[in-house]
Amino acid sequence: MSKKTSYGLIRISNDVISTIAGIAALATPGIASMSGSISEGLTKRFRGKNAIKGVFVEVLESEATINLHVIVNYRTNIQAVSRDLQENVRESVENMTGLRVVNVNVIVESLFIEL
Repeated sequence: MSKKTSYGLIRISNDVISTIAGIAALATPGIASMSGSISEGLTKRFRGKNAIKGVFVEVLESEATINLHVIVNYRTNIQAVSRDLQENVRESVENMTGLRVVNVNVIVESLFIEL
């Protein structure tokens, strides 16, 4: 994301946006962790995507789409946790960057069961 001001250019990298989204996701009650795999890392490297585990960010001009791969705590309402996650990530990214977040897609990949 780039923005021209009277003082010069402001650039926010996709990695920074991914970090904001990842921290907001982990702060959401019911989210155990982010999910990432070896193939995800290779895909990001070859496509030039950000390298934050479980977070894919695509920015077009002043709008962003964020895909989150998460592990949810067992015995939580997955739909409610996912809605809270979408809202927390959207608010955090918009407030910190000024970007308009058009989509926050949640992919629940697993459940965390504490023994």
